[in-house]
Amino acid sequence: MRCSLTISYNGTHFLGSQTQKSSNNTILGQLEYVLREINIECKVIASGRTDKGVHATGQVCHIDLPEFWNDLAKLKKVLNEMLPKSIHVKSIKEVDDGFHARYSAKKRLYRYIIKEAQSNPFEDDFITFLDDVNFLKIEKNIKLFCGTYDFKYFMKTGSDINSTCRTVYKAFAYKHKGYIVLTFEANGFLRSQIRLMVGALLNLNEKEILEQLECRNNYKIKPAKCNGLYLAKIKY
Repeated sequence: MRCSLTISYNGTHFLGSQTQKSSNNTILGQLEYVLREINIECKVIASGRTDKGVHATGQVCHIDLPEFWNDLAKLKKVLNEMLPKSIHVKSIKEVDDGFHARYSAKKRLYRYIIKEAQSNPFEDDFITFLDDVNFLKIEKNIKLFCGTYDFKYFMKTGSDINSTCRTVYKAFAYKHKGYIVLTFEANGFLRSQIRLMVGALLNLNEKEILEQLECRNNYKIKPAKCNGLYLAKIKY
């Protein structure tokens, strides 16, 4: 039986989401370890990877369960009891055999959270603190990313991909209870693309962002910190 899992996690102390041969200290590594402990030998496939320190409120994975595990409510309870407290299974449901967490996804939505203040130990793992933020500039320039572009200058090297073109359907910024929230929705994102887009919004002007989007100039900006980034929702 194929099932989809919607999970949330605090990525602060994990080496990203993907499994690694050298360590099981990843989100999927922990999931697969716990599944093996309850005699479920299967690979966990996620909608996409998140880097070290990046969080999720709505990551989606799929697994193929053996016949003896058909009580999904019990499975959810057992997983949440055995997983680290920084990983939580929000839901498990049966899906068609043709469902694929990654390839069936139509849109992916991320949020990046900034606070214009001094950092504090209670939020530092989850929010990017900055001294001086020009919100009006960000609010205006973030809309430049909407559309279909070759994002090769907004990508870290090392990605196994066929194309660097992506379509961004929504990109907007708003303030909420003292936080600045940047929202991006696209058909997919390249490695560190969102952090590099945020870095551009913080460091480049409108003309420079357009030049980089149109691949006329690469300003080689640094990606924004990982701790403010959240995978929020996958749309199928």
